[in-house]
Amino acid sequence: MIGWALVAAGAAIAAAPFAAEAVRSRVGDRHRAVASGQTANLPCGATFFSWQGPKNGPVAVCIHGLTTPSFVWGPIAEHLTNMGFRVLVYDLHGRGLSARPKGVQDSGFFNAQLLALLDHEGVEGDITVLGYSMGGAIASGFAASHPDRLRQLCLIAPAGLGHDLGPVADMAVSHPALGRWMMLGFYGRSLRRALDAERALPSAIPDMVDMQIAESRKHGFAPAVMASLRGIMDEDMTLAHRTIGEARIPTIAIWGEKDDVIPLSGRDRLSELNPSARNVVISGAGHALAYTHVSEVTAILDSLRVADHSES
Repeated sequence: MIGWALVAAGAAIAAAPFAAEAVRSRVGDRHRAVASGQTANLPCGATFFSWQGPKNGPVAVCIHGLTTPSFVWGPIAEHLTNMGFRVLVYDLHGRGLSARPKGVQDSGFFNAQLLALLDHEGVEGDITVLGYSMGGAIASGFAASHPDRLRQLCLIAPAGLGHDLGPVADMAVSHPALGRWMMLGFYGRSLRRALDAERALPSAIPDMVDMQIAESRKHGFAPAVMASLRGIMDEDMTLAHRTIGEARIPTIAIWGEKDDVIPLSGRDRLSELNPSARNVVISGAGHALAYTHVSEVTAILDSLRVADHSES
């Protein structure tokens, strides 16, 4: 009798994370309908996006990171529009208001989403691409695959050159079955504790922590994070950065001096792979620099080329 009770208890524990995931709030058309933005029905599902800035301005595409959707770009996107860019922000699959397709989320997966969105919106010619954290790896992979489409590249605390996301994330990569169980059962809690610890940080985005916590409670969030950890976040971007350098794509990389997720060793690695890249370190900034140090980041972005030389 005791043996069967232990078996039942073990089965309940094993099933608990999957049961919890099944009842989490699901993102659907009704949520997109009341949000400020648009939806493109792309091959891998709905992609939620929005445009800002002058309609005839040069296009700048902003790619967010692993856990925080496109709202992270708010203040930076506004600055880019004031510079004269036509800014496109969008939610990567598995985040925000975009669909949650299954499968590995590698460079090819994210490149396909961006290409389909650009095609949907009729974007032609060269573009400026900005990537934050995991978005930096996506942006680098896109630039290396489509150098003819890049006017310039801006990377903010970019993944792909070394990172530390903690033991749960490491387990998800090293042991897929156990990692999935741990991601569903523990990652959200771990992330929320880390976010609560950041409430004292300055933020240019009101209610940033609460919005991030709400994101972590959505159905499909943890599986999408795991798919990215085993995909784009586990890719070595060495070849991509060498290709970017050889293609002479103007590149700026912005780093946080105290970033404990994307360490400054990534800057040194980028300098080796692409010596022409401009690296800038923001003193005292951590990994949240895209919203804690907006004035410093945007001051660096002021060096981006808005007009063609023939237009200036």
